[in-house]
Amino acid sequence: MVSCGANDAPTRAPARNPSVAASPSGTPEQDADAPFEIIDRPIRFDEERTRLTIEYRKAHQGNRIAGMSITPKVIVLHYTDSEDAEATWAYFDRPTISSDRGDVASASQLNVSAHFLVDRDGTTWRLMPETWFARHCIGLNHVAIGVENVGDGELSPLTDAQVAANVALVRDLVRRYPSITHLIGHHEYRAMERGPLFKELDPAYRTEKDDPGPEFMERVRARVRDLELAGPPP
Repeated sequence: MVSCGANDAPTRAPARNPSVAASPSGTPEQDADAPFEIIDRPIRFDEERTRLTIEYRKAHQGNRIAGMSITPKVIVLHYTDSEDAEATWAYFDRPTISSDRGDVASASQLNVSAHFLVDRDGTTWRLMPETWFARHCIGLNHVAIGVENVGDGELSPLTDAQVAANVALVRDLVRRYPSITHLIGHHEYRAMERGPLFKELDPAYRTEKDDPGPEFMERVRARVRDLELAGPPP
């Protein structure tokens, strides 16, 4: 698969439709051989968003941070808590966060985002290069690739197609980024404070999350166990 390039002064990534290894249903062998497509649909990275990103990194990681680039070490799976992929894309496309997001707006005006958005039929959009910083998981943004799944845990439970797409995406990312060592759900991020990868300078900046939930994570993990990715510390 051809990935979007990355640098410290990002522009919109070009649209591509790369084919990568994926899975509709089952075994590691099937998961590694089935066709899968990532569709590039980049969100806006203008001067304002770039400035806010660097400001966020300095405030929450330290003043030595000077750019957009990350080295991926963790994949974090999420759900959007909505049924609408288009609305989610439009929300992420905004450089600044909505004022009604009081749980995180106080920490920065930088909008939340993710690297990937997986629709309910498994369609997978890449919103930015994997080596750019995205605000999606407190304490891990500097090392984490974020994957948002359209749906929630009750009215719109995540689908079999999304499980398969996440499995395929995890396999592809690990193949292309050998630095990746962990796979977690957003609901597990607080446990990462007990490990060396977590970094958040504000001790009061924490949220409680329940996405995507233990059941979804177990279904994905069951199909990528051969990759030997670590979860959160016990």
